[in-house]
Amino acid sequence: MDQYFGPQGIEIDTSYYNHLDIRSFMLMLKDPSYCYKFYWLEAIVNLISEDVRETTFNEIIDEMICNAWYSVREFHIHLSGLGPNGEVRDGLERAVLKLSELSDLPSNASKVEIRNAIRKHNSELKQAKEQLTNMVPYRAMAGFFASAGVENIPWDSTVKMRETISEFNFEVTALPYTLGANSKLGKEVTFHPDWIRMIQDYTVSILGWIQYEKVKWLQNNNPEVPGLVYKLLPMDEKMRKLGKVRTLWEAILSAQPVTDVFTGKQIIPGNYDIDHFIPWSFVMNDELWNLMPMDSSLNSSKSNRLPQWDPFYRRFSDNQYLLYQQIQEKPGIHKLYEQCWRDNLHSIWAGQELYRPGNSKEAFDAILSKNMRPVYDSARRQGYEIWKI
Repeated sequence: MDQYFGPQGIEIDTSYYNHLDIRSFMLMLKDPSYCYKFYWLEAIVNLISEDVRETTFNEIIDEMICNAWYSVREFHIHLSGLGPNGEVRDGLERAVLKLSELSDLPSNASKVEIRNAIRKHNSELKQAKEQLTNMVPYRAMAGFFASAGVENIPWDSTVKMRETISEFNFEVTALPYTLGANSKLGKEVTFHPDWIRMIQDYTVSILGWIQYEKVKWLQNNNPEVPGLVYKLLPMDEKMRKLGKVRTLWEAILSAQPVTDVFTGKQIIPGNYDIDHFIPWSFVMNDELWNLMPMDSSLNSSKSNRLPQWDPFYRRFSDNQYLLYQQIQEKPGIHKLYEQCWRDNLHSIWAGQELYRPGNSKEAFDAILSKNMRPVYDSARRQGYEIWKI
């Protein structure tokens, strides 16, 4: 079977090129004005992969909201950046935030929970959802028109655009979908059977391409956000690497008293959680310099919010220095520290500056603060809430 590697490296059987304009399909994500263009195509591919052959704008928009929920709510990603006055620019992001206001969904809600909430609040979401249908369903076809040399496209008229798409599909080449006569969210979307077969054959590759293009767009619009590639889908908790850090802190707690950063009470060995000072959902790592033992009963309350910098950073820094002293003074604890290198010590500045021998308390705090405060401030600007104990 002959294969063709498309512009983005997607390996597609060459037989499809005999009757489908694959090259124009690859242009569907070119030069987007807003991020919801990525979510539009992603939603279509997901529906086709489930063997949906005809749907509506409403169903596609619901799929888009579900797919964007986690990035916007859990990780505070701005889908198309912010306007000059700090306003949300992207219509899909506004729809997600509107649903969040209307419902009591947690930021890590499941797709089923999000769908149920959309149905419950559909009337209140109607305006936000309709706005998403104004341009992208039509503009997504621009590459096909350009490749065929079609000019004077009636972009400003949804009625004429429906007719243009239908005529092009019949007279020039098969398009991935055509549109029905209903209006707004009720408009029908019919997928072409040949495109259904191609997309079902290459769903994984196509979704990978969409994710790649989406990550590039989002990173450009969220330059301060670390680990953005991991913030598009719910994360597997098995990725968390806290076991060796807990073993290290357990040894320190057995050697000397350590007080809880937030309560001021002594931490009882075996009866605490290891948590992040700056939320894991922002930093997306388990670096030793950001981890602390804390009261288990407060951990769920803190969730993915930021502690107030004052006074809690000072207490956090004091505990980090206690850890540093034990690492330097006790060979057994130093060996446990070395066992954290693989999973919890990737920051170059931490290995070369923070945990090097010979730091005074003042020097240690200066290094820690210099590197933590910009990350903390970035999370705050990104919209992370301050935790009020």
